[in-house]
Amino acid sequence: MRLGRIGGVVSAIALAVTMTGCGSSVKTIDAEASASAAAGNAGALVGVTMPTKSSERWIHDGDNVKAQLEKLGYKVDLQYAENDIPTQANQIENQITKGAKLLVVASIDGTALTSQLQQAADNKIPVIAYDRLIRNSPNVDYYATFDNYKVGVQQATSLLKGLGVEDGEKGPFNVELFGGSPDDNNATFFWNGAMSVLQPKIDDGTLVVKSGQTDFKTAAILRWDPATAQKRMEDILTKTYTGGTKVDGVLSPYDGLSIGILSALKSSGYGRGDQAYPVVTGQDAELASVKSIIADEQYSTIFKDTRELAAQTVKMADAVLKGGKPEVNNTKDYDNGNKVVPSYLLEPVIVDKGNYKDVIVGSDYYTEDQLK
Repeated sequence: MRLGRIGGVVSAIALAVTMTGCGSSVKTIDAEASASAAAGNAGALVGVTMPTKSSERWIHDGDNVKAQLEKLGYKVDLQYAENDIPTQANQIENQITKGAKLLVVASIDGTALTSQLQQAADNKIPVIAYDRLIRNSPNVDYYATFDNYKVGVQQATSLLKGLGVEDGEKGPFNVELFGGSPDDNNATFFWNGAMSVLQPKIDDGTLVVKSGQTDFKTAAILRWDPATAQKRMEDILTKTYTGGTKVDGVLSPYDGLSIGILSALKSSGYGRGDQAYPVVTGQDAELASVKSIIADEQYSTIFKDTRELAAQTVKMADAVLKGGKPEVNNTKDYDNGNKVVPSYLLEPVIVDKGNYKDVIVGSDYYTEDQLK
């Protein structure tokens, strides 16, 4: 019995040594694989696709991502699809054919790239969704964006602040609601965030949506098109605001829409004489809108520093290309319908006339001269 026990102990020790040796071997192999991936991807081609050049922000996004990737030694194929889904699909396919080792995709329609992403997966090409979540595909590896629900909360909060509700004004205030493009996953995050703040005020009578258009489907503006937003605002004014009734505020989720909304309001006499513009929100701190805020036209915007988003995306891409795992700070909220995509969320900031110098000029996003 004693000899049996001794033999068992010796066998156990031998097994432990063997397993320890295996563990060391596995770690060495993993390290070698990572080193090999890093060496193999040095100077690799990265495909970057952006939705359109018609929006100032996407131009900045593309330029920033490209410049920062190239600074790290990567080659970059940067494409803009001008909001045409087949064009973006073809661009991604071409990038795969060219031998891209990683794709960064800001999608036009978050549900329209399933076959292209499968092609990427078949070629072992990782995909980072940029600012807009790509839906209904298991082949999205990471997501870099801002806290989009918080963006909506901030838009609604700034609307209430502009109306004076935060200072005790009771209303009722006539407001109208605009949503983003229904094929952009972010648009529902913005809307839901905003309505979490506004709905209680609608329910208690502080806010009145005089047109009655309070659902996202009705308020949504396809492709974030400013002309469509302008036409919708014109129709609301013509049908609803007659006999001296005025609009007090407009929830707009994007600066481009805000400009169209303000154009419709101006055509109806707002911004002239003693008739001030309503409180109009926005997003992206586009140059024209920041100038509009300074001129007391648009009330506010949400500043999302695309330089930071580009930098974070490039860090993620670099980590993946070097065989590692990138930093993420959210692993539960961004379910694309097929999987929860590991994400990195950045913080947005409300900007109005009171703080634009500190936030916008102070961060060198725009200079004082650019804002004149």
